Amino acid sequence: MFPAQPPALPSLTRAEGELIDRYLEAVDLLGRINPARSADTYSGLRAAQALVGSAVALRDALTLMHLRGESDLHTATLARALRVLDGERRAARVTLPATAGAPDGT
Repeated sequence: MFPAQPPALPSLTRAEGELIDRYLEAVDLLGRINPARSADTYSGLRAAQALVGSAVALRDALTLMHLRGESDLHTATLARALRVLDGERRAARVTLPATAGAPDGT
């Protein structure tokens, strides 16, 4: 029996793909900086330093889209791409972790 195939990535323009990649890169770095989830200051410091370059790349991706006339974001398609690329799990690292005994049962 073969393992289940991951869902297919939706068709994106090159600029949309760059936007998604740079966004997820920034999210990953923010997750590493999150003081509620980090174990030491050095890894947070390194991630914060890298975030500067990541923010510039994200800005450049959005600027390129704007200059090419791609003024509308196709949110449903981009959200599907983020889900395929594990964006929900990656973005969850930016939030506070659930506490034991919280109302949601964790």
